[in-house]
Amino acid sequence: MSAHTPHELADAFPEDAEALRRLKLSDAHFARLAERHHEVNRAIHRIESEVEAASDTRLETLKKERLHLLDEIAVKLEDV
Repeated sequence: MSAHTPHELADAFPEDAEALRRLKLSDAHFARLAERHHEVNRAIHRIESEVEAASDTRLETLKKERLHLLDEIAVKLEDV
């Protein structure tokens, strides 16, 4: 596995690094969204890197969840 996992929040929202940091510290719901995104993203990366086996259905489900989380996070960032 590479040292850098693609699709981290800092990659998705590079211009919002400070807002991401502040929201993680001040908004418990946002912190949970960010943590879940991190967990799902790492799982996807492990599957795509063939470190972990999973069905195509499982991978697609995780990718859909990641997109949904990114949408929720983007909405929160718009409100900052």
